[in-house]
Amino acid sequence: MLTLLLVAVSLTACNPGTNTKTGNGGSNADSGAEGTLAEAIRKGSITVGFANEKPYAYKDANGELTGEAVEIARVILKRLGINEMKGELTEFGSLIAGLQANRFDLITAGMFVNPERCEAVLFANPEYSIGEAIAVKQGNPLGLGSYEDIANQEKARVAVMTGAVEIGYLQKSGVPDERIIQVPDQASAISALQSGRVEAITMTGPSLQAMLESAGDQDIERVSDFTQPVIDGQSVRGYGATAFRLADTAFQEAYNAELAKMKESGELLEILQKFGFTEQELPGDMTAAELCGV
Repeated sequence: MLTLLLVAVSLTACNPGTNTKTGNGGSNADSGAEGTLAEAIRKGSITVGFANEKPYAYKDANGELTGEAVEIARVILKRLGINEMKGELTEFGSLIAGLQANRFDLITAGMFVNPERCEAVLFANPEYSIGEAIAVKQGNPLGLGSYEDIANQEKARVAVMTGAVEIGYLQKSGVPDERIIQVPDQASAISALQSGRVEAITMTGPSLQAMLESAGDQDIERVSDFTQPVIDGQSVRGYGATAFRLADTAFQEAYNAELAKMKESGELLEILQKFGFTEQELPGDMTAAELCGV
């Protein structure tokens, strides 16, 4: 344990893709003060932020915190000497603010890495990659097969979780803001579709599949031939990762080292498969630095 503590304290911010700016309330990893990793090792516990979003991070029927992001983090944290993970539930749109305000020390919510978010948090390397999906009423009465179809069909309203990356994708695909209905969580999106408040809902593929299986509603269906959006000439295939405060470079580096071992051993895929992912959703060699554009 002492060895781990000394290693954690001595690690430096050598990642060329790291933004060294300090987040709100975050401690400076180079200031000599005890960093988040060292403190968590000393205490043996850490608090993580999550948004109750299947299959990434949620509480199961027994009230236990689980999900692909949670279980990957749990393995890594234990190997770093942190045996207890405490969950702090918040809306997805409040996760980054909560991290910056020290409500929790990590975001384990399968959050997509993008340059805008990279200005606010420090991402680990991605643990999965994923595309988008939509669900509609059975039979797909409006013939929706893409975000462009939603934009072009004046009667089509779409529900999406507040703070989710899909909002920007929809806007850039031409869907007017008044037809993008923001909801607090995934269950609310399903309810909006069931009640007729919207004609479609959108989220990542595994999330949508998990929600539809949970709902068990034969009157709604996933669009099987959905065309992935291309935004600003780029594929929107997303990559999800754990997020730290900007100052926590030592924590990020230690976390990345353990994640790399899990990728190489196949353990990462084993965990992902438990939550509906396949080999196609592995992140490959993509790094947070590349996704942040640095």
